[in-house]
Amino acid sequence: MSRNDGPRIIPDRCPQCGANLPVGGPQIICEYCGSRLIRYGGPPVDGPEGAAQPSSGGVISGVPFKPFTCLDAHGLGGESLSLLIPAGWEFHGGVQWNLARPGMPAVVAFQVYDPSGEAAFEVLPALSFYWTNNPMVQMTMPVGTPYYGNEVRPPASVVQVFQELVIPRYRGQYGGLRVLSIEPLPEFAQQVREATVVSSPMEQVRVEAAKARLYYQAGDQALEEDLRGVIKVHSTAMPVFMGSIEHIFWSADYLFAARAADGQLDGLADLFQTMISSLRLNPQWFMRYQQCQQALIRGEIQHIAQIGQVSRYISQVNNEISAMMTESYNRQQQIYDRVATSFSQAIRGVDEYYAPHQGSGVELPSGYSYAWSNALGEYFVSDDPNFDPNLYTNGTWEPLKRK
Repeated sequence: MSRNDGPRIIPDRCPQCGANLPVGGPQIICEYCGSRLIRYGGPPVDGPEGAAQPSSGGVISGVPFKPFTCLDAHGLGGESLSLLIPAGWEFHGGVQWNLARPGMPAVVAFQVYDPSGEAAFEVLPALSFYWTNNPMVQMTMPVGTPYYGNEVRPPASVVQVFQELVIPRYRGQYGGLRVLSIEPLPEFAQQVREATVVSSPMEQVRVEAAKARLYYQAGDQALEEDLRGVIKVHSTAMPVFMGSIEHIFWSADYLFAARAADGQLDGLADLFQTMISSLRLNPQWFMRYQQCQQALIRGEIQHIAQIGQVSRYISQVNNEISAMMTESYNRQQQIYDRVATSFSQAIRGVDEYYAPHQGSGVELPSGYSYAWSNALGEYFVSDDPNFDPNLYTNGTWEPLKRK
């Protein structure tokens, strides 16, 4: 038998640069030009005669997205937030509760990651702190001790907080960790400051923001990461004899991290920006959370130990959504939108489309010529003029128009 007899393996080629692609799963990244590609099987057997098929041997340049809803199963119940994630990626995490911390009884923390690669988008848990200039309190509560669920620690600059707290606590377990850069984000800080509610005329608020570029090893894989966040310092001075006592509650919050294999992070920036821009808190959940927060601060549910009981208590109080709560929700959502905008240095960025199934606008990665959506809230962007998602997936896909 000739050595040339038998089946031959014909490699897929990148439709953008023509390079050979490795054998792998349905979603791959070209190692040469960085294009994100989708691998599909052969044409459907029962497809219409003469129907257009994807070019390049079943590989097209494109990204599919699907909607994901995060449930607060152990807290107030129901949907807490939603966002678009790339199809095939997985979600881990959700709402973390700590009733011993009345001012911030819950934080959102999750990771969306590619199980076949190194790319991941992560929202890290916020860090909350307390400080005072009262010498008696400083003597009885040294740095590091808890105060109503907050860690006793003096406030610092955002760069110092990144260097000494955020990065060591959340990335210190990785080998070869290097902080390549830390840059302040003054415009982002100002936008967050404008969206921050001030509770009393005596309260002073300081906001700083920054982004850091990190390098570290996970096993034998070199990774790079974009980590950005905000510190908010709320201080209130209470006049006393011969001076004043200052109480400071501050936090490191809106900690968003995007990582990928070394050399691939910048090429995925529009993917991360799409996820962040689609992130939406559920307004009903957020209003109930605010009621819970206010009740804890007033001490009305201090004796309740289980979060399920708190949920029942809040549901019995009232379902009224006050104008103040609505404004607070809108401000919170504005901050998430500002985080997405801060990723606008991406090579491609995002384009806004009108989604007829959802009756609203949606931001999807730019640089693609075609976009579709279906009634399930799923989306697909591609550069292949011959590709039709109706031939390869269930449901009815409709093309989208840019706004």
